[in-house]
Amino acid sequence: MSFAAAELVGYLGSALIVLSLTRTSILQLRLVGLAGSFTFFVYGFLIRAYPIVIVNLVIVMVHLFFLRQLLSKTTEFFTTLELNADSRYLGHFLRFHASDIENHQPGFVYEPRDDQVRAFILRDMVPAGLFIGRACIDDSVEVELDYVVPQYRDFKVAEFLYSDRSGLFADKGRRRIWARPGSGDHVRYFGRLGFEPATVEGQPALMADLDSVIR
Repeated sequence: MSFAAAELVGYLGSALIVLSLTRTSILQLRLVGLAGSFTFFVYGFLIRAYPIVIVNLVIVMVHLFFLRQLLSKTTEFFTTLELNADSRYLGHFLRFHASDIENHQPGFVYEPRDDQVRAFILRDMVPAGLFIGRACIDDSVEVELDYVVPQYRDFKVAEFLYSDRSGLFADKGRRRIWARPGSGDHVRYFGRLGFEPATVEGQPALMADLDSVIR
């Protein structure tokens, strides 16, 4: 390979490293960082710069180690923390993440009611997500807000939330979950979970039975 071609590999590695630093998701940061470090490893090998090869080989191994932990289903603890309508922390959380929530679910406004299901999803005891829903008279639940903070958007929170383990739905006889479509990202998120287009209360909706949601 010519020196010019090798330089292109080096520039690609640099771009990937810079891109990894812009990721808010820990999983994305690790994946893009891994790609960047591996590209630099190849670059160092091509130009016979063995210190670059060694350093980036170590970085690749570090990324792989933490990716294995991130992707393992046995290394993290998930639980739910149900909330009172007037929870002060809930109010602070909603205000702090208001801009990001608006991007994903435009027009969402928290209005506490007696028929609501409200819970934080704790990931290793850190509030990683917030669920607010309406318990309907037919024992279904309307998703009013399903929000995950950026650094935890790897679907593990969703997999826990919509499983029997969360205790929010199946334990109370609630098997059907539905949501009104929001932003494009919002629709794709529910589609990936297994929700399908439906009509509820005369309006377009996305619906799933708990048994069909991803595990």
